[in-house]
Amino acid sequence: MKKRPTCSLLISTYNWPDALRLCLLSAFRQSVLPNEIIVCDDGSRDDTRQLIDQLRPLSPVPLLHVWQPDEGFQLARIRNKGLARSSYQYILQIDSDIILHRHYVKDQLANARQGFFFSGNRYYLSPDESIRLLADPAASEHIPFKLNKMSWRRLRLPVLQNPMRWYYHWPTEYLYTTGCNMAFWRQDLVDVNGYDESFKGWGWEDTDLALRLMNKNVSLQFIRFGAIQFHIYHREVSPDKRNENYARAMVSKEKKIIYCQQGMSQYLLAANHQPAIV
Repeated sequence: MKKRPTCSLLISTYNWPDALRLCLLSAFRQSVLPNEIIVCDDGSRDDTRQLIDQLRPLSPVPLLHVWQPDEGFQLARIRNKGLARSSYQYILQIDSDIILHRHYVKDQLANARQGFFFSGNRYYLSPDESIRLLADPAASEHIPFKLNKMSWRRLRLPVLQNPMRWYYHWPTEYLYTTGCNMAFWRQDLVDVNGYDESFKGWGWEDTDLALRLMNKNVSLQFIRFGAIQFHIYHREVSPDKRNENYARAMVSKEKKIIYCQQGMSQYLLAANHQPAIV
């Protein structure tokens, strides 16, 4: 059996502490724990900091909070700051509006291979299910057994994960990424300089990162029947910069760009951070 890599779990959040509570509690219950949890906070109010401080004594691993002032949607920047703060070999990247299956981390680490990065599986909770879970966080411990709708997206079948990741892959089956459910080798992210902070507003910063990794010959694969997360229902963010960001990402594809100029390196240098990669 191969040795599991060490890993950092990064959780992006903004002004929804009730959802973040569910997300963090599900991270604390993992059958295989990450080595650290880093909340990447794009300018939330003080109630988010208070929640993290409240839950920190319950966390079985170090729980860090990386915050930046609210200057509009700056997801690329806060993820870079979180990446620079991370200390371990493998990065699991999620958003705070999800609840993790108990074996999420285990599945991501079981699939980890050099030369690849991965996107996991997502099941969408209904509005009613979401309201119920937000009102009773303890009920989230029993997911996926308390859900109303049957779907293959909520099924965990480890025996199918390896064959399915060779079937579902870019570009034959999928031409998108799911930035809320990704896994990368940290060194690969350093090599491409993380996220491009010239992306402002919602959309396509995760696809741009994926394209630059693939330009570096790191392949994207999709985990099915594993690495499951349950998405809490909410209204979609207005995609005010979607077309502009899409065009910017396609430049990376057409010009085979690997390294972005405005990325995570500025925070690595500022912190002089030496990852505790073991």
